[in-house]
Amino acid sequence: MQKLVLASNNAGKLREFGQLLATLDFEVLPQSAFNVPEADEPYITFVENALAKARHCSRLTGLPALADDSGLCVTALGNAPGVRSARYAGEPKSDQRNNEHLLAELAPHADRRAHYVAVLVFVRHADDPQPLIAEGEWHGEILTAPRGDGGFGYDPLFFVPALNATAAELAPEQKNAISHRGTALQLLMTKLKAA
Repeated sequence: MQKLVLASNNAGKLREFGQLLATLDFEVLPQSAFNVPEADEPYITFVENALAKARHCSRLTGLPALADDSGLCVTALGNAPGVRSARYAGEPKSDQRNNEHLLAELAPHADRRAHYVAVLVFVRHADDPQPLIAEGEWHGEILTAPRGDGGFGYDPLFFVPALNATAAELAPEQKNAISHRGTALQLLMTKLKAA
């Protein structure tokens, strides 16, 4: 198996990527296994942040790296929290505080439409001139109260009408097959097979 460093310490992401990329003979390791500190994410777009994280991780480990930048875009909030999704309620990061903040911000709005975005960037080495980039979206709406105990982030509030369930109520395999990250990862895997 080829070692691949995930430019994240998020256990949920590590599980999702690890399961899917194992089929391509990649052993996905978290950056914490190499004592890689989190990269700065100063950009306003998902793709720029993901590219910065992938290059940072590859540079410090000497291995191929995969980074994602993902977040929730809520229509009534001008697509906020967007790239600030993990820190929407400030530091330290907290899913519970982020969800509470989102509900407070969205309270005066009737429009509850939202979508998750995931941008994945794979670099073969730190200075890779042609990184592989894949993007996925997952559309739904924000509930007024959380439901379900699976997933992470905004999953308990993210309702998918076609399934009559929140992302937190889905089995991991079902979520991986249809989520923004799952869609982006399938596209990335197609590109990796062709590379």
